[in-house]
Amino acid sequence: MSEGRLVARDVHVEFSGLRALDGVTLDLARGEIVGLIGPNGSGKTTLVNAITCQVPLAGGEVTVDGVSMAGLKPSDVARHGIARSFQIVRLFDHLTVAENIETAALAQGHGRRAAQAKVAALLHDFGLDRHGDTLAAALNYGDKRRVEIARALAAEPSFLILDEPAAGMNEGESEVLLSLLAALPEKRRLGLLIIDHDMPLIMRLCHRLHVLASGRTIAEGDVESVRRHPAVIEAYLGSSAQAQHA
Repeated sequence: MSEGRLVARDVHVEFSGLRALDGVTLDLARGEIVGLIGPNGSGKTTLVNAITCQVPLAGGEVTVDGVSMAGLKPSDVARHGIARSFQIVRLFDHLTVAENIETAALAQGHGRRAAQAKVAALLHDFGLDRHGDTLAAALNYGDKRRVEIARALAAEPSFLILDEPAAGMNEGESEVLLSLLAALPEKRRLGLLIIDHDMPLIMRLCHRLHVLASGRTIAEGDVESVRRHPAVIEAYLGSSAQAQHA
């Protein structure tokens, strides 16, 4: 049953003797969208960093299609089909939008012509056609976010992890992003794990939610059951949400 799944099982992470993650288990299948939510400092980004081998595990394991990621470098994890974005956009500012996306395609071993065809398709899908020759440094924040996601997709991942992709976007930009993300699992046969504080986006986009607080899982399941979970209301959504959804 591990085929087509990314699994983080009983993951522990420690920093200077302090436990940042305490036995977290999360799985993601191709074709689904899972929201990873929780208050600031709950361990969301740490879990993503553990999955992508950017921080070492103090316990537990991460597998892709049943294959352990133990001891791999982040670049090796990418070759196993995991791509990610970051809380702070990390584009190559001195390259154009097209060149930023092309770097990921070339890194996957595509020839120049195939890489450029992939770039053209992604520019179109993300509404970035007119920005292909624009330096990344000149883009507004929303466009930079879209370029970062397009670049991640150029690597043809099986699993895409997005860390606050809607951060800094206005309502209109978030709506466009929601439509783009909702189509990805079926269109590209990937699993999408998304961290975001834009709760309307998360609630509408995700098939399942996984909630962390203080480095531990406090709830997981379908959107409706999680949004009504007392521990989630107390730790994250607040008393106003409890009144609204009672």
